[in-house]
Amino acid sequence: MTRLTKPFAYAKALTCAVLFCTSISASDRAIDHAPIGVMADHTHDKGEWMLSYRVMQMEMQGSRDGTSSISPEETVTSVANPFAGQPGQPPTLRVVPTEMSMTMHMFGVMYAPSERVTLMAMVNVIDQEMDHTTFIGGMGTTELGTFTTSSDGLGDTRFSALTRLAEWDNGGRLHSLFGVSIPTGDIEQTDQILTPMGTTPSPRLPYPMQLGSGTWDLLSGLTYVRNTDRGSYGGQWQSTFRLGSNEGYRLGNEHKLTTWYAWPFARQLSVSGRLAYMHRGQIRGADPAIVAPVQTADPDNQGGDVLEVGIGANTILAHRHRIGLELMLPLVRDLNGPQLETDWSLSLGYQLAF
Repeated sequence: MTRLTKPFAYAKALTCAVLFCTSISASDRAIDHAPIGVMADHTHDKGEWMLSYRVMQMEMQGSRDGTSSISPEETVTSVANPFAGQPGQPPTLRVVPTEMSMTMHMFGVMYAPSERVTLMAMVNVIDQEMDHTTFIGGMGTTELGTFTTSSDGLGDTRFSALTRLAEWDNGGRLHSLFGVSIPTGDIEQTDQILTPMGTTPSPRLPYPMQLGSGTWDLLSGLTYVRNTDRGSYGGQWQSTFRLGSNEGYRLGNEHKLTTWYAWPFARQLSVSGRLAYMHRGQIRGADPAIVAPVQTADPDNQGGDVLEVGIGANTILAHRHRIGLELMLPLVRDLNGPQLETDWSLSLGYQLAF
């Protein structure tokens, strides 16, 4: 199966899994839900449960330094190797990632022990691979060969509490999020590489290919939504604060802002538009086991600012069965580069409340 066809295969399988349900309740409206890519957008009534599954496919190709693209040849002749001077390390980078594909499966459960508080847990499973080009020796633009590294397994696990703060007669609602991310994702993944000298060791993979943060992280956020007969809209802020360090480093903090609007085509079908901004900080410290003349091994070449636009759709297939689809595309990318840039991501999800 090719990378491009993966999301559509997931969509077909997920749709077939719930088509046996045909009845639509008059109380179910597709516009009452945010785009499927927005997490923790709603709370539940006392005693209510919700199960969810999402799959997100992300594709990255080419590198960017700041707001400008940078070619592999420019990278290996002009970007300094932060490990230069160590045994076997050339003065400039000599290995360049060219493409990355990531599939993330997210499994969630929500339960409301009271009218005010909804508890949420989410675990994810990651499958990713990255293609590279290796340039021969310590200088020049002669290619030695290509190789691909991969990693897969359990990611970090999140537990959160959503608390209703206010509700208004016009349909507006405000709730907060507070939680913790547990470092269940492995940060010691290894794979075989091709070095500029032609050897093929299997060292620890650079930071983007690890499966978790390695640290306990604090989660916080605030969400406002309003539903009307003509549509629904909302806005959300969420932040992740890294606590402590592991293997000598911690990932940068993350701050996300998003806003959306959904239009009804019918009671059971809506389409949405969304803007999303994310700031991710640089890595603090460094893992002493991650040493290589490649941009992904440099803690400074991590994070940046990204503004994306999304288009999506929600459908109610049966009573309290919902499927959502959303495509996100970048508008502005200002990266602490050089680093791979995201070209698109596609999210598909299924939710069942009872």
